Amino acid sequence: MKRRDFLKATGLAAVLPFCEGLIAAGGKRPNLVIIHTDEHNFRTLGCYRALMSKEQALMWGDAVVETPNIDWLAKNGAVCTSFYATTPVCSPSRAAFVSGRYPHNTPVVTNNIALDDDIITFAEILRRAGYATGYAGKWHLDGGGKPQWAPKRKFGFEDNRYMFNRGHWKQLEDTSDGPRIKARNAGGGASYSVKGADAKSFTTDFLADKTVEFVKAHRDEPFCYMVSLPDPHGPDTVREPYDTMFKSQTYKTPRTFDKALENLPSWARPTGRFNGMALYYGMVKCIDDNVGKILKVLRADRLIDNTIVVFTADHGDLRGEHHRQNKGVPFEGSAKVPFVIYYPGKIKGGTVIGETLGCVDFLPTILSLMGVRTAGKEQGRDASRLFTAGKAPAGWEDITFVRSTGGQGIWLAAISGRYKLIYSGQDDPWLFDLDEDPDELVNAFCKADCRETVRTMSRQLLAYGKKYGDLYIDNTRIAADLAWAIDGSGAYVPQQTLKPATPPTRKRGGRKATRKTKT
Repeated sequence: MKRRDFLKATGLAAVLPFCEGLIAAGGKRPNLVIIHTDEHNFRTLGCYRALMSKEQALMWGDAVVETPNIDWLAKNGAVCTSFYATTPVCSPSRAAFVSGRYPHNTPVVTNNIALDDDIITFAEILRRAGYATGYAGKWHLDGGGKPQWAPKRKFGFEDNRYMFNRGHWKQLEDTSDGPRIKARNAGGGASYSVKGADAKSFTTDFLADKTVEFVKAHRDEPFCYMVSLPDPHGPDTVREPYDTMFKSQTYKTPRTFDKALENLPSWARPTGRFNGMALYYGMVKCIDDNVGKILKVLRADRLIDNTIVVFTADHGDLRGEHHRQNKGVPFEGSAKVPFVIYYPGKIKGGTVIGETLGCVDFLPTILSLMGVRTAGKEQGRDASRLFTAGKAPAGWEDITFVRSTGGQGIWLAAISGRYKLIYSGQDDPWLFDLDEDPDELVNAFCKADCRETVRTMSRQLLAYGKKYGDLYIDNTRIAADLAWAIDGSGAYVPQQTLKPATPPTRKRGGRKATRKTKT
């Protein structure tokens, strides 16, 4: 069934027309550019390091990558210090971001699941409000197709010629038949090779150029464009000169790499090694340079004063913290993502938002900032007042909720500005006090002075689960632990004794984890 027919059959077509033309009265309608990266650790951005202690900012030693263009957005806009992926994995996070709905209601709970046809994205709402809309880069919401250019279901991103469904391709090119992966293997198939990549074909550059082309083509009308860069997700490769730009720096393994392994919950067990940061930094630097390219065009075309620019990511990358790589767990390096927004005239430069937000909050917040009414389908919160007035609206609860994919066991987290409470179907609960324990090493769940915090956050988590139909709260173990946390008395009794974790086997001849790594 075609999307148009589906909307008509389900009655959704009647819901959407009211969105058209509902721009707030007065003033020119703002443009929107979203620069979205993949698997991006927030500590690689200068605007985040500037707000952290030296110990937290320099997780890999004194070696850093400078990001002046992203930092400019923060200096002249707002940076969110507690913005979380609603599920710290690609597809679920992206689904929540574009829809404002929790992953289990999209129903993209893990990678490679197709977004439901009846989902109404912010792009669809803006398209109906008269915006020119488009998307370039990784989509990851149309099932298993790879690369699958220009998915038939556009979800409001009308110009999706340069949208591809899956893959972390390093080189792209235009052909007479449309875009394709430039790097090819011996059999002629698409390859992740970076060999021969240049400033035109390297994927970050290529997609930024398509963003510039769209902006120029639609400069005389309101537009919304989202560019989704596959980097700095692995493989850790980048074109010249970024591949050697940070090679001479010395990188330390994160101090949590060799932490005590006894009694760790299953979601915290070591699974990876530290790969250094030189090539990852190279990818971040290339991203920042291309942010600068986009900003340069917005300035040259006199659009910068009427364009909202958002820089964010789908999830983080632990990069050796807690002896892990990648994402998928509730640790900060995995679940917390950068979120920087520039909106001159609406958001005061240098604004720092400390309240806890999730990517599910993006749709209602950005549409409110733009003066466009939503379709009423979102489950996230309108946080626009935080950005425009510097304070939360009446009744605001400083909390967000994060859930696992369930593939390796389930966990469900509630995160406030200071605390992170995690329930698991396999393990005893954990509570991190992020002020006292920013490295997330100590379980404070059973501490007497945290009892009321546990009780309050557990009530909030249970209310979330009931309101939005998160079946994780019905898991036998999670339900029992929530019941004790909310109404129980006396000391918590662990449901099982956790076994000591076994550290990963090191390859013979490899470097010891405690040594500095030079990449």
